[in-house]
Amino acid sequence: MTHPLVTQLRFARSELMRGLEGLTTEEAEHRFMPMNSISWMVGHLANQEHGYWIKLAQGKNIAPDLNNLVGYGKPASTPPWDEILETWQQIIAATDEYLDTITAADLDQKYAWRDKEWQEDIGTLLLRIIFHYWYHIGEIQAVRQNHGHTTLPDFVGDDMSSVKY
Repeated sequence: MTHPLVTQLRFARSELMRGLEGLTTEEAEHRFMPMNSISWMVGHLANQEHGYWIKLAQGKNIAPDLNNLVGYGKPASTPPWDEILETWQQIIAATDEYLDTITAADLDQKYAWRDKEWQEDIGTLLLRIIFHYWYHIGEIQAVRQNHGHTTLPDFVGDDMSSVKY
């Protein structure tokens, strides 16, 4: 059974995708200073997932140049939208199989990196990435408003009609 935190991560991803609907390539690659471009933000989220769930967890590296392009503290960039979205999708596909194996007992475990124990446990990494998605989802909506979009999602979840209180 999929751990609830993994389900929450997938929900955050789906809300990211919902917030990108109707976005043009030009808008995704445009940078309103001092904010980053949307293409950078999506690549940055992909980079974090790649780092946690592919490099740390699985010891693989399927996007070796991604961190230099969109990593924390790296020079600003505006990566090509079609390429960065494809990279995000490839990374998500590669992480999902692994994430389905995480159990409640795993959440307190820590990965090893370069023969040292990583400072944060798996549960903390899941929470960090979920919150990171929400941070950038809000930032993306601000950028889209600067582009003149007026019919953006304004509530989490696209259909609340089935919610019971």
